[in-house]
Amino acid sequence: MVKQALGTQLSSHYGLENHGFTSLGVEYWNLSTPALYEHAVHNREGMVAHLGPLVARTGTHTGRSPNDKFVVREPYSEQDIWWGKVNRPFDSAAFEQLRLRMLAYFQNKDVYVQDCFAGADPKYRLPIRVITQQAWHSLFARTMFIHATAEEYANHVPEFTIIQAPFFHASPEVDNTLSPTFILLDFKRKMVLIGGTEYAGEIKKSIFTVLNYILPKQGVLSMHCSANYGKNKNDAALFFGLSGTGKTTLSSDPHRTLIGDDEHGWSEDGIFNFEGGCYAKVIRLSKEGEPEIYEKTRRFGTILENVVIDNNTRRLDLDSDLFTENTRAAYSNKRISNADISGMCGHPTHVIFLTADAFGVMPPVAKLTTEQAMYHFISGYTAKVAGTERGVKGASSTFSACFGAPFLPLHPAVYAELLREKLQKHGSQVWLINTGWTGGPYGVGERMSLPYTRAIVTAVLNGELNDVEMREDPTFGFRVPTHVPGVPSEVLNPRNTWVDRDAYDAKAADLTRQFAANFENYIDQTSEDVAAAGPRI
Repeated sequence: MVKQALGTQLSSHYGLENHGFTSLGVEYWNLSTPALYEHAVHNREGMVAHLGPLVARTGTHTGRSPNDKFVVREPYSEQDIWWGKVNRPFDSAAFEQLRLRMLAYFQNKDVYVQDCFAGADPKYRLPIRVITQQAWHSLFARTMFIHATAEEYANHVPEFTIIQAPFFHASPEVDNTLSPTFILLDFKRKMVLIGGTEYAGEIKKSIFTVLNYILPKQGVLSMHCSANYGKNKNDAALFFGLSGTGKTTLSSDPHRTLIGDDEHGWSEDGIFNFEGGCYAKVIRLSKEGEPEIYEKTRRFGTILENVVIDNNTRRLDLDSDLFTENTRAAYSNKRISNADISGMCGHPTHVIFLTADAFGVMPPVAKLTTEQAMYHFISGYTAKVAGTERGVKGASSTFSACFGAPFLPLHPAVYAELLREKLQKHGSQVWLINTGWTGGPYGVGERMSLPYTRAIVTAVLNGELNDVEMREDPTFGFRVPTHVPGVPSEVLNPRNTWVDRDAYDAKAADLTRQFAANFENYIDQTSEDVAAAGPRI
């Protein structure tokens, strides 16, 4: 007999026995936000801060654990997967063994179930189920994904299921994992297993990886980007970039309508959000610099990860990195005053690639040709910021294909060709904006001024840079505006911001060589015109 909480009526006829669960404790199905708050506090999973956000700690894992992520190798998907460092194979029999051990672990334990969807467009939305051990992780799933309606709950049948048990650990000698932590994706079984980590971002990014496998097969470009639009839905803009490059910050514009902050699809009909919430970095967040996001850290319903809180006053210290630089806030799009809850808009007029250049040699803004756009999309140059992934200290340059390589189950060329097709068909202009360092490399120069970056983005989106004079950058070959309203002209030429111009030239040459070496990994999959559009050695 299924043991459900009293008053629970939002359960699906497709029960947990279909996933192999037996002898569970109490099943809590699709609890509301207030109910999950109560459970989280009662279970000592977190505490309520001043003005209402729920604050939770994620233990030793304060970021993703990419070295512990595997894809099951089996005939159904084997020929599609981009095998290698990103998608390391996992034995199907070992997956089944670990799944059975997880099911045994859950016996006599209470579980929390959230039935929801990924994908705002009804044509492409994916029914998913998230089964968790802790109430706050269930609240995270409820916040980040798209709610089912009361009518949909009863007939909800998931096409993909996540089973998450942060306190269940694998035995590497027995389970063939690299550590006690594991994130395992099986496209045949349509299941994700997560164990040994409390970091909620693993739930979110696992579903993103799933969509990156499914949607390109339907002609939809799945993208690691934020999106918003201006006066109407056909004045849309995309912001590509890895964590810490400014996707959430720059798309949270009070003068534009937000579609979403992180994951989207580009179909024949336009852009649609994958999620129902935002997952923003909040380290050193200020009311003056990022008022929209700052306000969400002071709201009931927001989940704060690893943010320092005073146990007595329950007030937050957003400036503290005591636990990690990767402090996060998860909050519903419904709480954003200028968000479009439909999560859909037209085709983008502007596509912006955000990079945090750790070398300090890239200009703050450049306009790209189609070939240059393809080159920089495939390259995905940016910097890893401390705390975003385990083991990262300070900031270091990296190349991440399509600005999201860790989440690409297919070869980057698949996504790149889809992007080329969309750009050519809809005439979108592509810009590269550097939110990284200026006046020198990391440790010497300074991070690009946020007001300058906002001024650049505003000028791009308002069309103010369409007809301005531009110079050709001698290193990268793309065109750089010589004037942007609100930005000092010397900032637009990064070489002029360095005290030692010879040192700039040396760093630029070094970065050029890194671009070339990285692109060798993709040269056999790209055309000559794209390969020739990179920096000049």
